[in-house]
Amino acid sequence: MIPEPALRPAAGRGPGLELCHTSRLHLDGTDLVLHTRRRSLRLPVGAGGITRAVFVDVPGADRERMGPPVTGSWGEVQLQDESGALRGWFDIEDWLPESPALPKRSVQGDQLLSRTGVSALCKAAGIPLHVVRSANNPKVAKKNRRRGSVRLGRGGDFPAWYWATRLAAGGVWFTAFTVIVFSGSLSPWLVVPSAVAAFVAPVARLVLRLRTRMRLRRYDPVVRERVRPAPADGLGATVRFRRDTELRVQDRDLVLRYVGGQEYWLPLTGPHALTTLVLVRDRTGAPVGAELRGPGEELRAVLPWDEWFGGTVGTSRTSGWARLRKAAGAAGLRATERELSGKAAWPKHPALGADPLPASPRAARRVSRFPGTVAGVSSTAVMALASYFSIAWGMRMQDTHPAAAPAVIALGALGAVLQAIPYLAHQLHSRLRLDRPADPAPDRPSVTVT
Repeated sequence: MIPEPALRPAAGRGPGLELCHTSRLHLDGTDLVLHTRRRSLRLPVGAGGITRAVFVDVPGADRERMGPPVTGSWGEVQLQDESGALRGWFDIEDWLPESPALPKRSVQGDQLLSRTGVSALCKAAGIPLHVVRSANNPKVAKKNRRRGSVRLGRGGDFPAWYWATRLAAGGVWFTAFTVIVFSGSLSPWLVVPSAVAAFVAPVARLVLRLRTRMRLRRYDPVVRERVRPAPADGLGATVRFRRDTELRVQDRDLVLRYVGGQEYWLPLTGPHALTTLVLVRDRTGAPVGAELRGPGEELRAVLPWDEWFGGTVGTSRTSGWARLRKAAGAAGLRATERELSGKAAWPKHPALGADPLPASPRAARRVSRFPGTVAGVSSTAVMALASYFSIAWGMRMQDTHPAAAPAVIALGALGAVLQAIPYLAHQLHSRLRLDRPADPAPDRPSVTVT
């Protein structure tokens, strides 16, 4: 069992969901230990190893791509030795579970260190932790000094074999495509390898989908309590919302799951664990929501009342607060209440869970489809073009190379079909079932482990 305090990764979905199960950064004796899907790495602490940590509280620049830009870092933590040389480093948002749900840099400084557990981890390891707000501060190790250091990230959403396959296939296809375009030659020795490479990309993506589904189905955590939403009428709750949204109390974590498949793992043990469940009422006494708070009453997540408890659960008359108190008891949280003053907005600041319902069925389909790579829509566009060129070249080769042409056309057509099937299946299943209005959920007894 991994000792606390242990840093938990940012929420993931699809193949990245496995990181929530496996990735941790923690202290083991006198070593900092990083566990990811692929490796286990140890860094010594103390003389000859890490002697200080520096949190560079500076935002990183956004990275451009085809489609929405990839947002920059929220800041990084550097682990240095006695001479100030870098031994390891990580983007702090990698270890803030709710970072994908929050506006960039909505949490900063000491509060960010507390939420992630970095401050507790450094304290347990006896590592002095410094906070600087300029990349030019003398305590900051420059990027050209990163040679020999290691990034302590949570791991990539996509496994290494998938990247290797896609890069190899892409390299072969681009090379063949370039020679064909500039030489004008449709030799089978060029066209066939390009068609095979174009076919490999959608096959690799389909294999990744199937492998991800199988691995996640095999994951069977011990669940002490489970709370599913009972939304009020008129909110537009769908079958997908009722099926996929839940709060789970596990052995050491409270997990919030939403319609996109994202899971946010918040600790229930250790110095940065959740401590309190708060029922929030307006001035009339009507509940508006519940809050999950950590040390120092720091807000970690919210459960809007209408979306979670405004309706009924089948024929059950159990109130939402009673269901929550039962979950809080299983999680070891203190349950309290508070009343909003005046017409204050709730929640006052951006918080995980504030908008659990997607704005529209279209938005729900977008966030719940299988995630793409950092390349965004350009990756799908290149795969589609590659299949198109295979078909076009194959048709042009029918007179000059009749033996190879049918195979090239078949590879291009089959590659296009393999790309289209997952998309069409997702769209049809969503439109015909998952994005339709939900009926009141039947009674579902909580899974209780004694």
